[in-house]
Amino acid sequence: MEPNELLRIRDLSVSFGGLKAISNVDMAVDEGELVGLIGPNGAGKTTLFNALTGLCRPSAGEIVFCGRNINKKPPHYICRQGITRTFQNIRLFKSLSALDNVRIAYHQNMHYSFFSGILRTKQAKRQEDEALKQAWAMLEIVGLTQYANERAVNLSYGNQRKLEIARALITKPKLLLLDEPAAGMNPAETQELLRLIQFLRSDFGITIILIEHDMNLVMNLCERIFVLDYGVLIAQGSVDEVRSNEQVIQAYLGADV
Repeated sequence: MEPNELLRIRDLSVSFGGLKAISNVDMAVDEGELVGLIGPNGAGKTTLFNALTGLCRPSAGEIVFCGRNINKKPPHYICRQGITRTFQNIRLFKSLSALDNVRIAYHQNMHYSFFSGILRTKQAKRQEDEALKQAWAMLEIVGLTQYANERAVNLSYGNQRKLEIARALITKPKLLLLDEPAAGMNPAETQELLRLIQFLRSDFGITIILIEHDMNLVMNLCERIFVLDYGVLIAQGSVDEVRSNEQVIQAYLGADV
């Protein structure tokens, strides 16, 4: 890996039976970058995220994160190494409060024993207090403190999206994968999201890969863009390079972008 590389994907393929969802993909993302991953529906974007987070195993190739090969590692290990994500279809604990949805993701940082929890020892109480403090802090970052005690199911769609981001942030990621975070949002919510992502990158230094169909959001946020089509990486480069790439225009963008 190069000195500033956080993530290196080499010749990555993912197959499901006879279907090759990802085919020989090569990508590299540097520390602190904010990059876009775009392409038509069914191009393999979410499958790539699933491979990066251990939800599916590559058929070939390798994924190297912070210098470690994570190909065959389970999701909890990968999360502890610093990769976390949101989902295209919101996956919240809808009957729990917003605060508890975030707090529950802090469990990987807690190390007291089962009996310490039952007996409410000082160690257990200290870690539970820290989890609560961190959960409040994450809600504040995404602007949801006023909904802390509201059940997730009662939040607006845009606020549920932000709650997913807060839950991802509490794991203290080095790399944050956002899978269509603006899906279903109105223009005002999309602008709020844009500012939040810029804030996370600038103030927290989190490296971000963004899957998104809202091209205005992608073009205004991302420094580099990768383009998938039928599981193949057909282009990569700056916004201007991708926007003017004939293959990308034909496959996805259209001539009016």
